[in-house]
Amino acid sequence: MLVQIATFLVDNIVAFFVILLLVRFHFQWLRVGFRNQVGEFVLAATSWLVMPAWRVIPGLAGLDLATLLVAWLLQALGLWAIAAIVGASPGAGVLAAAALIGLVRYSLYILIFAVFIQALLSWVNPEAPVTPVFNAVTRPFLRPLRRFIPPVGRVDLTPLVLLMILWVLLILLEGGVRALMAP
Repeated sequence: MLVQIATFLVDNIVAFFVILLLVRFHFQWLRVGFRNQVGEFVLAATSWLVMPAWRVIPGLAGLDLATLLVAWLLQALGLWAIAAIVGASPGAGVLAAAALIGLVRYSLYILIFAVFIQALLSWVNPEAPVTPVFNAVTRPFLRPLRRFIPPVGRVDLTPLVLLMILWVLLILLEGGVRALMAP
């Protein structure tokens, strides 16, 4: 029972910070402003992790590599801690690859969440203060689909198509993780 509690706590605390770091990375990558409720929270919760890494790791072509590296290291550390708690000893290469796959998986979850919230806000309250944030996050992924999928009546089906694509990608990633972690 203690092992279960410990793995639950480590997994959730690490996932919380890794997701926030990825949101910070994606906001910078997609040029989403931080002057909103979501952006200010993300900056406040992650700056203490990222600031020391910025001194050492430069950005590359507008990408915040320091934030991405901190997220990857934190994910790998979390996987190592969980493996140690349950008594497993995966190799460093396996942990590094699993952490990278975890970052991609969390990024897909972030996009799925953004698509759901953006669709919900468009139906319920399109003038909400955070609507531009979710529009900015989803727009680069919905725009290519909108070229091929016209609205049906007045309903935009591209969020549904994007969600299906993202779920297929998640299924493929889960299969990759299982194959990676298999003895």
